[in-house]
Amino acid sequence: MTALYLGIILFGGSHLFSILFAGARDSLKLKLGEKAWKGVYSLVSLAGLVLLVVGYWQSRGGPLAADWVYVPYDGARHITMLLVLLAFILLGASHGKGYLKKWLHNPMSIGIALWATGHLLSNGKRTAVYLFGMFLVVALADIIMSELRGKRPAHEPRLRSDIIAVIAGVVLYAIFLFGFHPYVLNLPIIQ
Repeated sequence: MTALYLGIILFGGSHLFSILFAGARDSLKLKLGEKAWKGVYSLVSLAGLVLLVVGYWQSRGGPLAADWVYVPYDGARHITMLLVLLAFILLGASHGKGYLKKWLHNPMSIGIALWATGHLLSNGKRTAVYLFGMFLVVALADIIMSELRGKRPAHEPRLRSDIIAVIAGVVLYAIFLFGFHPYVLNLPIIQ
């Protein structure tokens, strides 16, 4: 669990610092310079992400595999599948200039919040709660702070971007559903 905790601190902590303490972040960026700041931030985030993956992977065996915080509702898997599909579509929308991005303001963080919520609904193991809980906290903090700061996309929306977002989201969803989850994670969703 040490790797997971360190991953949460590095990945979640660096993102929360950047989201919650924009003044301190901007001050550091000025001191270090734009490129150096992005480099340090990226390295810390990447190290945290690697530790999250390693820590979560290690927790799948041994006594941690049976450490449950709660038992999920039987039908939660179907709700999770819907939330994750919506999440992938919103992740696609965050990269375009469509109506979804214009209306939602922050589709990437909303998508991550939906993805994390879905996984929390269908998985009550302690390590999963820590991992997906961290992603949910970071995403909600970003949504709230972006709204409070009045961060809005400033583009003329195009329907084409939304169509591409939906197609990309569905394709990514299928890849994760039929490829990544069963063959990489060894966690088949459809049984």
